Amino acid sequence: MNLTIDDITSEALVTLDLDSTDRWAAIDELADLLQADGRVTDKDAFVRAVRQREETGGTGMEMGIAIPHGKSAGVAKPSVAFGRSPTGVDFGAGDDTPADLVFLIAAPEGESDLHITLLSRLARKLVHDEFRDALRSAATPADVIHIIREEVTL
Repeated sequence: MNLTIDDITSEALVTLDLDSTDRWAAIDELADLLQADGRVTDKDAFVRAVRQREETGGTGMEMGIAIPHGKSAGVAKPSVAFGRSPTGVDFGAGDDTPADLVFLIAAPEGESDLHITLLSRLARKLVHDEFRDALRSAATPADVIHIIREEVTL
């Protein structure tokens, strides 16, 4: 099965004003989007999986980026939610920069390692200033999806 960006994310999974100021609340807020879109059927189980992953090693990257992720039976289909924070969220990045760009990757239990592929491809693009700047200046969720669609392939 060849998935595209449009299979794993949509405007409904984007928030440009992430309210949360700590990583656990940010994960929960983005998981709400996944649940509301029917992509996560057991939010508590999924959030537990993400928290477990976070506790074994933070998913904060330098340059204001975090990519928390988890694999759970509570995930119906591979998905990515995106949140942009006006204040930043501490995800434990090596440079102590709060993350203002947060991607939450959800993968079904027993799924291939698509989430690792996606994590890798996102991380490779996020090192480029132009990609980060475009996400930071996107005016609408549709703009975010367009930027991701143009830059990230599966």
